[in-house]
Amino acid sequence: MQSIGWTLIMKRGCFCRKETLNINGSRYTIRERLAQGGFSLIDLGENPATRRSYAIKRITCHSIDDQNIALREIENCRKIDSENVIRVVDYELKGQADIVINTTSTLYIVLPYYKHGALLDHLQLRARKQDHMPEAQIVQIFLGVCEGVKAIHEAKPVPLAHRDLKTANICLSDSFEPIIVDLGSMTEARLQIVSQSDAQRLQDEAEERSSIVYRAPELFSVKSYCTIDERTDIWSLGCVLYAMCYFNSPFDPIYERGDSVALAVLSGNINIPEDSIYTEDMHDLINYMLRTDPMERPFIYSVIERTHDLIQKLEGRV
Repeated sequence: MQSIGWTLIMKRGCFCRKETLNINGSRYTIRERLAQGGFSLIDLGENPATRRSYAIKRITCHSIDDQNIALREIENCRKIDSENVIRVVDYELKGQADIVINTTSTLYIVLPYYKHGALLDHLQLRARKQDHMPEAQIVQIFLGVCEGVKAIHEAKPVPLAHRDLKTANICLSDSFEPIIVDLGSMTEARLQIVSQSDAQRLQDEAEERSSIVYRAPELFSVKSYCTIDERTDIWSLGCVLYAMCYFNSPFDPIYERGDSVALAVLSGNINIPEDSIYTEDMHDLINYMLRTDPMERPFIYSVIERTHDLIQKLEGRV
């Protein structure tokens, strides 16, 4: 199953006939298509009774396995209580997936709609004018993202990892607060890999579910005997902070050239532009998260502490 980013959240679609959906007893009128992926799509829907807008995600399931993976997104959402992580408004599973008789089911998920779209959209608009975001604004938004990640990593009964943090999966609220979205790749954070087949399975899963230019080094070549933990997300956070400064992940240019992203990631060379307008503290914070050895990479608490320190410095208190 393929998750879809929220990058097209601001795109305009055209429906000549307005579709109406009934989800768990509530009616929604579909206004336009926001995004489309392999097995899922997101529409802008409106509840005619309240006139409120929602993002309605529908996932087509071809098997019971597909269905369970899709439902996991709902279960994971319910385990996390944070203003910086998306909440499920409602959902309904319709039909019954059966690979043998070739029937599918559809999971409808009603989510809040963020009209400002994703952080990616905002950065792309700025990139066109080479209009870099002020450092103080970057760290404030980044702190919100970190708070969302902390809530994911503190999930009960077991810590979770998002596994696909990127600027396309961070929406912006009306007050420009960041909201982490697309929890379809989320999984148990701490995994003991004890065989080659375990390693291969995780590597294949990461290839399918974690965007290549934000993917942690330990997910490119998983060792047969190792521990993987939530610090895969810390690497992705480092790439997100870099992108907030310079519009793209540090590995986007390598991907666009067609060179090996895996080699670049595993080499650990992060290219901070020579003409960077940001402070040395900002560069240090980026490099602090982009440590190739996961055991040397910080946990989210240390990242939040450093981000608070940088905010205080920028406010001239230190």
